[in-house]
Amino acid sequence: MAVLQYYDVILKPVITEKSMAGMSEKKYTFLVHTEANKAQIKEAVEKMFEGTKVKKVNTLNQDGKKKRRGAIVGRTAKTKKAIVQLTEDSKEIEIFTGL
Repeated sequence: MAVLQYYDVILKPVITEKSMAGMSEKKYTFLVHTEANKAQIKEAVEKMFEGTKVKKVNTLNQDGKKKRRGAIVGRTAKTKKAIVQLTEDSKEIEIFTGL
């Protein structure tokens, strides 16, 4: 397993209706590296976004979808999502404001 730096852990935010509804409770959803654990995700969020304090991290692994091209069947890449809940006194994450 390669050593992951905090900027390698978080790949991109997930922008869906369900993730936007969770923002009122200070829950943010990110697509993260498949080998990242909860401690690494917490550290990455606190370092990348100044003034944030993470209360809880929930993760879920998603298998790749089956795709078919003619007679050949394959799969897309596996992904991992993290739902990060911030503390009440924590600052909001700026990339989600104005969406």
